[in-house]
Amino acid sequence: MSSSHMALSLLNMGIRMTTPLLLAALGGAATEHANIFNIALEAMMLISAFTAVVANHLFSSPWMGILAAVATGLLIGLIFAWFSISLKVDVIVVGSVLNILSVGLTTFLLRLLFHVRTTFSSPRMVPIPVIQIAALEKVPLLDALFNGHSLLTYVAWLLVLVSWFLYYKTPFGLHLRAAGEHPEALATVGISPDRVKYQAALISGAFCGLGGCHLAIGYLNQFVENMTAGRGFIALAAVTFGRGNPARILFATVLFGLADAVAIRLQQVGIPSYFPMMLPYVLTVISLVVVSVREMKRRGHMKS
Repeated sequence: MSSSHMALSLLNMGIRMTTPLLLAALGGAATEHANIFNIALEAMMLISAFTAVVANHLFSSPWMGILAAVATGLLIGLIFAWFSISLKVDVIVVGSVLNILSVGLTTFLLRLLFHVRTTFSSPRMVPIPVIQIAALEKVPLLDALFNGHSLLTYVAWLLVLVSWFLYYKTPFGLHLRAAGEHPEALATVGISPDRVKYQAALISGAFCGLGGCHLAIGYLNQFVENMTAGRGFIALAAVTFGRGNPARILFATVLFGLADAVAIRLQQVGIPSYFPMMLPYVLTVISLVVVSVREMKRRGHMKS
C-alpha cells in the first residue's frame, strides 16, 4: 500500500472516529454555555449506545435504534438536570454517579436480556446506512476522504453549523449564554434561568444519544461493555478547549479523532497496545493544560 493511500485511509478513519466525539461535544457546548460542568456526557453516550442496540435488535431497524438512543439521552439529560438544577446537588457528584451507574447498568442488562458477557451482536441488527455522494466520486481525493461514512457522520458535520447558529444567532442562544453568565439579568426579563438550563441539559442528552448510537450501530454494529471508553471525557475536553464554540470544537474533535485513528494503526503494526491506547488521552491532557495556561494568562492580564 502506497504512503498516500495509507494517509488517506488514516484520515478517513479519523473522520469516522471523530463523529461520536463531535456529536457529544456539540451537546456539551449547550451545557457549557449554561455554565454547567457536564461530566455526565459519558453516561449519556453509553446508555444510549445500549438502547440503540436493543431497539435495533428488536425491530431490525436503525431508525428505531436512533430514536431509542435520542430518547435515552433526553431521559439521562432530564435526570442530570433534575438533580443538579432542581435539587442543587453538586454537578460533579451527579455526573460521577451517572457515569458509574451507566457502566454497571449496561453490563447488568447485557447479561440479563441477552445472556452474554462483554459483547452482544445480532444478525437481526441493521446498521445505519452508509452514504455515497455521487458528486464526490468525480474527485478521487474527496471520494476517498468523505464518501462511505455512516449517515450520522454527515449529520454531525451539519450540526456544527446548526449549533453555531443556534448558540450565537438566535434568541434561545442569547438566553442560554445569559443563563450561564448573568442569570439574574435573565430572570428580570421574565425568563427562568433554570428552565433554560434544563433545555441545555436536554440538548446535551439528545446529541450524546446520537453519539452513542453512532458508536453502537453506525460504527461497530454491536454493543461492547464500556464501549465509550472515556470518549465522553474527551468530548468534554474538546468543549473546554473550544470554549463552547462549535467551530473550535470541530477542530478539537478532529484532532482527537485522528489521534484515535493513529492509535488503532499503531496497534495493527505490532506496537504494544498500551502505548497507542494512551495517545488520545495524552493529547486530551495536553489540550487541557494548554487551556488552563491560556486562562491563567488571560486572568493575569485582566488583573494587571
